[in-house]
Amino acid sequence: MTRPTVGLFGINMTADVALMTRIAQSAEAMGYESLWTGEHIVLPDPQEAPSPAPPDADMVETVATLSYLAGVTTTIKLGTGIIILPQRRPAILAKSLASLDVLSGGRLLFGLGVGYIPREFAACDTPMAARGERTDRYLEAMRALWTKDAVSIDNEYVQFDRVTANPKPVQTDIHTVVGGHSTRAARRSVAMAHGWYGFRRDLETTAADIERLRSAAEETERPEHLGTLEVSITPPGIPTAEDVEAYGELGVDRLILLLSPHRGEAATMEMLEVNAPGR
Repeated sequence: MTRPTVGLFGINMTADVALMTRIAQSAEAMGYESLWTGEHIVLPDPQEAPSPAPPDADMVETVATLSYLAGVTTTIKLGTGIIILPQRRPAILAKSLASLDVLSGGRLLFGLGVGYIPREFAACDTPMAARGERTDRYLEAMRALWTKDAVSIDNEYVQFDRVTANPKPVQTDIHTVVGGHSTRAARRSVAMAHGWYGFRRDLETTAADIERLRSAAEETERPEHLGTLEVSITPPGIPTAEDVEAYGELGVDRLILLLSPHRGEAATMEMLEVNAPGR
């Protein structure tokens, strides 16, 4: 068993830039592996299911946040957890993420998902129908821009006619992680990503998730260049030392712990210190 690395989720859940900076720099000094943003472009007001947060919740935009953090840290990885890919323009997002990878020296972890809030899709002028297929085609198009010149694509969702985007990312193949708990997400992870990310998953649901990934791997061809599928989990609360060991035994490679910066700096820093890797 390999002990999971430890990251932090929710670095952008505060508009206090000084606090965000202190959290990021402290996490790096304490040995945390990665910082992850959450994302919703807009939220229903008033809150209604399936929205996960009230409309007054702060969520600083993902690429802006990680670009800023790239300038105030040096080694910690920077993860998008997750970008709702069908709500974004693939050429524009590809450019933004490649630039972020360049500015951070190759530290980007690109987490993506398909989304699930109808009113958010409407506000982003994006249909929810076929969002899974749109996600797949967008990711293919972005990878083409990251790795090739004079790219031409012509399908229902993407049309490029001999276009090039530079600079290319520092990473030859930007590390990509698919979020979501469906069978389709498991298959997408196996076929198109370096890893899979489950959010608020306890030990029981994680075990079921990993079994779903194994089943998907039996039915879905995995490109050799993606390597072994990596599993990342955000637990529903702060795991005990025994929990961390149990997640590792299940095959989890990375635990991404929930930050709560709205609780204030003292409580946040105490959480970082208590859960620092190696303690």
